Amino acid sequence: MIRDRDIAVIGAGIAGLAVATALCQRGAKVRVLEQAPVIREVGAGLQITPNGMAVLRALGLEEACDALGQAAEAVELIDGETGALVTRIDLASIAPEGAFRFFHRADLIDILEGAARRAGATIELGHRIESLTLGAQGPHLLAERGVEHAGLVVGADGLHSRVRAALDQGGKPFFTGQVAWRATLPAEGDIPPVARVYMGPGRHIVTYPLRGGRLRNIVAVEERKKWAEESWNLTDDPLALRIAFEAFIPEVRGWLDRIERPNLWGLFRHPVAEHWHGHGAVLVGDAAHPTLPFLAQGANMALEDAWVLAASLARHHEAEALAHYQAARRDRAKRIVAAATANARNYHLSGVRRDLAHFGLRSLQRFAPGMLAGRFAWLYGHDVTRPGSGA
Repeated sequence: MIRDRDIAVIGAGIAGLAVATALCQRGAKVRVLEQAPVIREVGAGLQITPNGMAVLRALGLEEACDALGQAAEAVELIDGETGALVTRIDLASIAPEGAFRFFHRADLIDILEGAARRAGATIELGHRIESLTLGAQGPHLLAERGVEHAGLVVGADGLHSRVRAALDQGGKPFFTGQVAWRATLPAEGDIPPVARVYMGPGRHIVTYPLRGGRLRNIVAVEERKKWAEESWNLTDDPLALRIAFEAFIPEVRGWLDRIERPNLWGLFRHPVAEHWHGHGAVLVGDAAHPTLPFLAQGANMALEDAWVLAASLARHHEAEALAHYQAARRDRAKRIVAAATANARNYHLSGVRRDLAHFGLRSLQRFAPGMLAGRFAWLYGHDVTRPGSGA
């Protein structure tokens, strides 16, 4: 249904490059329009879980992922103030080896950019879209070079999406009262392939290795009243980060002492879009369903969206395909966003509630470890590339 169909993808992030690859592999003619002069990512890590790896594998990228991603063995929850292990989830009990991976964001972008170009996508850098008009005559893009027409516009333009604004006027984001610092450090020794979450009252730190253990990725989250901008590009005084975690164990404080220019990111809660498509435009990734980072699903949801949208357009006429895509994705996206929000609360407990929660997790680890691993079977076990998955 989409062979030789002209499609413009706005944004060359994970969502945009993945959907461009999936569409081109099915015969579409795709232009990726990216406002930045180069495709560049800030130094940060991300986790790809089995549901996201299923899409990368189906796109033919498993070999590249083997080369640049690192297999994760476990997740450990640790009391940040004492260093005591609260619980450990062995990821092999959830999925086969290699199904959970750590990536430097720039490496995953490189993989997807190469895939999109090989599939036939044209990537136009420095192409800023000033506005988008939707109507019965199809979408019109106003860019610096003039008005452009597109057969179908895919909005992969992130949190502050112009395409979403044209489709969906409701639901303002609000500050959650949480900020996140991000940084990477050269490895100070062998780093086990484990995601460790150090928890404390009103704050937590996540750390795991990148690039085969040569780098340590750090994300530190604190609850606070002072508002911070929703941007990955802001830097903060490292002293503020160190003060926020001064009650944590020396090992953690030692990592923070080495950070010189942490990126600061205000965490905002965005509603899942009410309308994902209309008048020749459709949303994917953060443009449709921004999520808090406490379940490591932003990139994975973007990959799922890319596959389902391309598969739907390949099987159905456009109007039916876009309706099918939204129906297949919206409820799942809402469930993931809600679960990520709940995780933040669980990491930041204090007092008696914290003691009881940690006791419960230790008891489950000892007497029923399978229950912990099975809590998110609905998330990790969902494979949109499998026949009958609804894609």
